[in-house]
Amino acid sequence: MHDQIENLPTIQETLKKNKVKINKALGQNFLFDLNLTDKIVKQSKPIASTIIEIGSGPGSLTRSILKNKSAIVYAIDKDMQSEKMLSELKTIYKDKLKIIIGDAIDYPIWNLGEAPRQVIANLPYNVGTKMLVTWLKYIHNFDLLTLMFQKEVAERIVAKPGSKNYGRLSVLTNWLTESSKLFDIPSEAFIPRPKVKSSVIQLKPMSKPLYDVSFESLEKLTQMAFSQKRKMIKSSLKKINGEKILEELNISPNLRPENLSVIDFCRIAKKSFH
Repeated sequence: MHDQIENLPTIQETLKKNKVKINKALGQNFLFDLNLTDKIVKQSKPIASTIIEIGSGPGSLTRSILKNKSAIVYAIDKDMQSEKMLSELKTIYKDKLKIIIGDAIDYPIWNLGEAPRQVIANLPYNVGTKMLVTWLKYIHNFDLLTLMFQKEVAERIVAKPGSKNYGRLSVLTNWLTESSKLFDIPSEAFIPRPKVKSSVIQLKPMSKPLYDVSFESLEKLTQMAFSQKRKMIKSSLKKINGEKILEELNISPNLRPENLSVIDFCRIAKKSFH
């Protein structure tokens, strides 16, 4: 099997051989540097029975994941060309590789295969955050998520209170997971070359949320608070009589949203919407 993998065409050859048309509408930027995909997988320390990859494309990350022989890999891609591009890997790995042609936004990936489950994915730039917010609702079904985003989005996800990147995504993610940024990936590692840098982040779900509040309440509150990021929190929460709630919770109404902790937001959400 090792010889078969060594003899696989390069990612560039795979694209050429299959006459692949890059679909900009799908946010496609294919990572072709196999040293980088190996590094991503190594940092993921795959121990799961099930590994889920989104937007597999020509299979660079898929190859690196499949070297970890214990897992069954589910490769999901909306692009019909993906099946063709992964056909040689399918021949080598047979049932270890399950190819799903479908839209990962609507796909219940949290039910795939057996637990423990991991996600290792280079997410499409245009829908990555939407996918993440959906998966956070089912976070207890995953053991680890190693995800690549556009760099500025990655920095918003892992941001801590007080930083300029701190916002709705930071609060929702850090309420449910321990988040960290692993490393950046230069634009020249992709075909076609994107105009922005990418970053790989890792999310380790906590055994229980940081604070007991419903997802819907926290989502609603953070949308409200960060829609007017530069204003004081009392102005952003005017609609829900925020000043009174903040006073009752002993949170200064003159703070800006980025100065509140994740737990502050949870307490306000619980009092406002429960």
